[in-house]
Amino acid sequence: MLEDIVQERRKKLDAIKAAGIDPYPARVKRSFEVAHALKDFEALVASGGEVSLTGRLRSLRDQGRIIFADIEDESGKIQAVLKDDALSDLAFWRSVLDMGDFISVTGPLFITKRGEKSLEAHELQMASKSLLPLPDKWEGLENEDIRFRKRYLDLIAGENLRELFRKKTVFWETFRNALKREGFLEVETPVLENLPGGAEAEPFRTHHNALDADFYLRISLELPLKRLLVGGYDKVFEIGRVFRNEGIDREHLQDYTALEFYWAYSDYGDVMKLVERTYKEVIEKTVGGLVTEFGGKKIDWSGEWPAVDYVEAFKKANGGLDPITADRAELLKKAKELKLEPEKGAGKGRLIDLIFKKTVRPALIQPCFLTNPPVEIEPLAKRHPENPAVVERFQVVACGTELGKGFSELNDPDDQRARFEEQMKLREAGDAEAQRLDEDFLEALQYGMPPAGGFGVSERLFAVLMDKPIRETVFFPLMRPKK
Repeated sequence: MLEDIVQERRKKLDAIKAAGIDPYPARVKRSFEVAHALKDFEALVASGGEVSLTGRLRSLRDQGRIIFADIEDESGKIQAVLKDDALSDLAFWRSVLDMGDFISVTGPLFITKRGEKSLEAHELQMASKSLLPLPDKWEGLENEDIRFRKRYLDLIAGENLRELFRKKTVFWETFRNALKREGFLEVETPVLENLPGGAEAEPFRTHHNALDADFYLRISLELPLKRLLVGGYDKVFEIGRVFRNEGIDREHLQDYTALEFYWAYSDYGDVMKLVERTYKEVIEKTVGGLVTEFGGKKIDWSGEWPAVDYVEAFKKANGGLDPITADRAELLKKAKELKLEPEKGAGKGRLIDLIFKKTVRPALIQPCFLTNPPVEIEPLAKRHPENPAVVERFQVVACGTELGKGFSELNDPDDQRARFEEQMKLREAGDAEAQRLDEDFLEALQYGMPPAGGFGVSERLFAVLMDKPIRETVFFPLMRPKK
């Protein structure tokens, strides 16, 4: 029983204290990481000196006068050999050590008769006494609820999981470094906003006690960054958390990391070129190549990504139904035929998007740019000069899902106001995700914003590269509170 195990470990804790040893010292001996010892093993052995290595006890094999113990830090694992003729207080340590304890061992490195790189312990120091048993290293944690609530246990049990999150750091750092190399300035903008904007999503609301006012957690990075273009910056980007009060599924989280950049004097064509080469760099450095796997299919990111026209693809997949000329009634009828359930008050743009996601997007498996959708579904993008019914927007689509979106930014304040007003009509009709009319942003546009291209990508891309649900690629996904 767990209670018995904890009671037994607490007795050992008391014994450690009774021996005058601090079971939770502020510092312990450590020469370097385990990986360093393994890498420079021969040279360290030749030097004849002692080293101190520290880590968690992952195994204890007691053979009487000798104990073999594996200790593991973030960098790797090494065997420590505890012998009674080399470690005078071995009997004491035998009585108090448990799997999961953090210890420091000091002594010379050597190779055992079986050829295993090891450290002969001449001194042992407790670094942190473990009071609860670890999950089984081989079976791991099977219960998803426990894995997400106690992610630290999942990380202890799974070396591959720790490696996944190292890759996630590489993923974001490569984006960051690539944009800085292109001359972009990294900035920070507020998480709390008077008015949420930049995306079609329902926000979280919170109260600011000092100001005695309600604010929203941002749903996008877009509008503050565009204000910086008004203020005189040419190239800006931000990597930060955004929050959307929507459902949970394989692709969606309520809070997640996103990157957005804005580039003055560029358009969506320029942005597509930058995005394609940046994605290829990010993917190669994250996974070690440009071919990944998703759902059992090979995804090849290496070639030139083709452009797929949104309207033409929509018509082809829906029996010639034209999303531009079709009215709301026709689209609603098609949605019902597809057994979709549009929200009450869903406007034309929402219906087009729902039908598209059902009939077109799932078939787009290899990377492509989906371009020029109807104006109704993108209120922040410029109209196409040759066809004002569509906007200069593109989405990176692969594996049947959107993996980034960019467009030529709308900088006409009158057109932007008209688009916002259409969105407000949809809100009044019951669309909780329609965008709000932002007077402050409209005022900023009236001072003049240069023509610009913009782009946004979220950590969904990383989840797709790993071929995992997005909650599996987050350290601590939000969970329902336990009752």
